[in-house]
Parts: sequence; C-alpha cells; structure tokens
Amino acid sequence: MKLFLKGQRCFSEKCAVEKRSWAPGEHGKDTRSKTLGYGLQLREKQKVKRLYGILENQFRNYFEKAVQQRGITGERLLTSLERRLDTVVLRAGFGSSPSHARQLVRHGHVLVNEKKVNIPSYLVSAGDVVGLKPKLHSNPQVQMSVDLAAGQAFPKWLEVDKEHLKVTVRELPRREDIRLPIEEQLIVELYSK
Repeated sequence: MKLFLKGQRCFSEKCAVEKRSWAPGEHGKDTRSKTLGYGLQLREKQKVKRLYGILENQFRNYFEKAVQQRGITGERLLTSLERRLDTVVLRAGFGSSPSHARQLVRHGHVLVNEKKVNIPSYLVSAGDVVGLKPKLHSNPQVQMSVDLAAGQAFPKWLEVDKEHLKVTVRELPRREDIRLPIEEQLIVELYSK
C-alpha cells in the first residue's frame, strides 16, 4: 500500500511499491498465510503510526485522549493526529514529505500566530495562522514543495495562501476531510482487547 512517505519519489516510476508489490526478503512472495484478526488490526495501527511519524507511546497517549473525549473514538483519534503542526505543514504543501515537514518545524522555521513553535506535536486550533519564516520564502526545497502541492487539492479545513506561505485553520478537521486509506475501527478494536 502506497503511503507517500518519500515525497516526490512516490509519484515517479522509482516508487518501490510500484516496482515491487510484494514484501521484502526471501519469503516476500510467499502468499500462503493470510493476515486476519489481530494481525490486520496491528498492521493498521502501524500504518497510521508511520503515516504521522509518531512512536508507540505518543500514539497510545493520543488514543487515550480520544477515548476520554465525546464522540466516536476512531474519528477523534484521527482528528487529533491531523491537527499536529507537522501534519498541517505537510497538508499545506510546505514540506515534500512527512519527514521534511517535521524537520521544518523542529528547526524553528514555522510560526503559529506569528510566534515560533518548534514542537511537531503542537495541536493547532480553529483560527490559527501557520506560516513559514520570511527567510524560507526563497528556499529552493520549500519552493519545489509548494509548486508540487499547487496541483493537488488542499483539505477543506485549511485555507492556504501560497503567495505568503501561510495557512489558516478554518475549522477542526472532520473524518470526511481526512482522505487517507485508514480503517480507524480496527485500531479501536486492537486497543479494546
């Protein structure tokens, strides 16, 4: 399954998933066993962790907070993950890959409401304005990312200003705004055991 973790490479013919659609290793083509039950739930959780670039303890904390909130637990979990600052930078097109977006945040290049924030797990709120420092407006890597993102549709909950490299959070994301191939119910079932 394509997770688009390698930025532009996932859109070219060099994409590893398209070159070789089986698992790596000696027994990669072995199709005798079918993943069912626990294995399917675990794989879904691991996929979401890799998509958002977080570790096990962080993921469990997000899940426990989602359980405490009102509403559907799986949707609350995905909403919290989507509100992370590094994810917002990626969705706005300022970073070419999740790791590039995270690096922009960690190195202090991202401003939230005109204040420097260097914590990737910072949760944005409705009305927040996220932008890049002015010196990054001429950075070739950022410009390439913005140009690549120009052809893609931005999430409805974000209002992107490509000229000034700013994004305004209109509202908090809902499940229908998250277009990733995630079955959050499997994750809830995994943690419910």
